Amino acid sequence: MAQVYDHGGGVRSIEVPIPDNPLGHTLVYVVDTDRGPVLVDTGWDDPASWDTLAEGLAACGTAPAEIHGVVITHHHPDHHGLSGKVREASGAWIAMHAADAAIVRRTRATRPERWFSYMADKLTAAGAPEAHVSPLRAARRPRSLPGFSPAAPDREIVPGELLDLPGRRLRAIWTPGHTPGHVCLHLEEEHPARLPGHGRLFSGDHLLPGITPHIGLYEDPDDTTVTDPLGDYLASLERVGRLAPAEILPAHQHAFTDAPARVRELLTHHETRLTDLLTLLAAPLTPWQLAERMEWNRPWDQIPYGSRNIAIAEAEAHLRRLVKLGRAEAVAGSEPVAYVAV
Repeated sequence: MAQVYDHGGGVRSIEVPIPDNPLGHTLVYVVDTDRGPVLVDTGWDDPASWDTLAEGLAACGTAPAEIHGVVITHHHPDHHGLSGKVREASGAWIAMHAADAAIVRRTRATRPERWFSYMADKLTAAGAPEAHVSPLRAARRPRSLPGFSPAAPDREIVPGELLDLPGRRLRAIWTPGHTPGHVCLHLEEEHPARLPGHGRLFSGDHLLPGITPHIGLYEDPDDTTVTDPLGDYLASLERVGRLAPAEILPAHQHAFTDAPARVRELLTHHETRLTDLLTLLAAPLTPWQLAERMEWNRPWDQIPYGSRNIAIAEAEAHLRRLVKLGRAEAVAGSEPVAYVAV
């Protein structure tokens, strides 16, 4: 039985399961409009997830065929995975920020072996041992793997502008960091329970009540631009804090209030982590060596293979921030490159 919650004011959420993932589910929001329901995110591309979404929509008094549009907070498969099936069932439009739409287009156009080769080279440059890298060099990703060919969006979410939701005021707030094109969506309407604050915010993975979102690297194999995703995330956190919405409707866990307090917690968390990393960088370390020594939710030797790749990306994001702040630097001539505190 699909779990559905009525948030009032023509907004409901459906818990769409994520298979074999400790997050458990994605909260897909159903927003009533004058032209039919619009979804905020869709959930993972899995038969059981699709069945749950359809059951949840039925509990909301609608069906996949009646969906008018889909607004995607970011391109990750637990948010964008079922968009194509929703469009097939209904003809709904799919909207996404241009930066994440570019990632989707690259994913659809690039051969799987190109991605594996790129990932292997990046991990080697980060100091990963050959035992970790070699499976990537031999890998061939099957075309049938969910999320490898995600639905191409046909509308662009423009930051600062109202989305085309007839009868509603939903404004896009660009909040990069978790992904380059992550957006929060500000429902500029009085809270149905008249809570103090400025409307409600669909926060995707940007702001969650009890989870610190992953900040990693999302780059084009053919682009050598050095990005600062953690800096982007911290700046966009502060923007959301100043917005002071009455309620946050996140993509995981549960709705909550007092966004400024949660923003302060996350800012403090990252400043503490950066300070801790400087202590670790008293002696030169590669990104892999740094990740091995960082504090995670379990010991390094218990972190699964794929999660280690994510951890390396997060370590590199923090290193880039320290370098940009002038608090760490690359050791000249080191290969793989090592970093040291300044």
